[in-house]
Amino acid sequence: MNKYIVITSIFDPTNAVHSFSIMDNYKLIVVGDQQTPIDWHCNNVDYISLTEQEKMDFKLAKNLPLNHYSRKMLGYLKAIKNGATHIIDTDDDNNPKSNWSFPAFEQNHECISENRGFINIYQLYTNQAIWARGLPLSLINKKFELEKDLNLQYCKVGVWQGLADEDPDVDAIYRLTNNTPCYFEDRKPVVLGKGTVSPFNSQNTIIIKELFPLLYLPTYVTFRFTDILRGLVAQPIMWLYDYQLGFCNATVIQKRNPHDYYNDFLSEIPMYEHSQKIIELVLNSISVSETIETNLLNAYKSLLKEEIVCENEMITLEAWLEDLKS
Repeated sequence: MNKYIVITSIFDPTNAVHSFSIMDNYKLIVVGDQQTPIDWHCNNVDYISLTEQEKMDFKLAKNLPLNHYSRKMLGYLKAIKNGATHIIDTDDDNNPKSNWSFPAFEQNHECISENRGFINIYQLYTNQAIWARGLPLSLINKKFELEKDLNLQYCKVGVWQGLADEDPDVDAIYRLTNNTPCYFEDRKPVVLGKGTVSPFNSQNTIIIKELFPLLYLPTYVTFRFTDILRGLVAQPIMWLYDYQLGFCNATVIQKRNPHDYYNDFLSEIPMYEHSQKIIELVLNSISVSETIETNLLNAYKSLLKEEIVCENEMITLEAWLEDLKS
């Protein structure tokens, strides 16, 4: 296996970057941006400066805006070009624990039954009143009683989402109204049945080669929406090919970089507005007879029609798909 970790950073090498850089059997790519220190360097890291990005032979490099998280996609493309079999998404403020790893992709796992719609996966890992960023606000107080709905069965996982302790991925409403740190309980991995949905992010996440096209990060939506939108688009497409989304224990501790919670809230408004609608739109625009790439394109065409994304999104998406072919 050829496993790559991809991070984007505007800071000097953090503790998390140093920790990931010395891991055996993983290769680390860090993607810089306009604000990244010009002398950025860390041993054992393939660092892609902004100058180097501009020279890359990818159409996407010419279409991505500066100072945007979506530049991370250039790291994905480099990993893919280098023969990656798995890509791990994480951030420079997620410090890996000593047990940092992901479960097996194909074996028996505890599975939540199909067609439950959105669920709050955090309820399986804590009794604390907390929810993942992207969960529809109408559901944040609902008790899902997920323990009663678990069955051991053979699963084919395409994406594993590891949780994060201390400052996990939650929305600005949680942080503005509570902001209590959370340390999740350890438990066996949990896999979602087809038609059962949870937001997943880009903070402690691994994806298999067959699903690499779904790594596309929407470029013309807000920063706090981009990876959530990606995950919502990905899940119905994954189901077509019998792949599932799985969750596992918190294997990183997030020492979150400074944020303005109110600005985060403003950035998340499109996410609050559209999360539930996105699943329906994608389901109605895809077909098992098509390739993953075609389904991804058709999904975004449906989002464009509903003005959830803009015309420029289609330009970067088509550049991404072209680069994957080359």
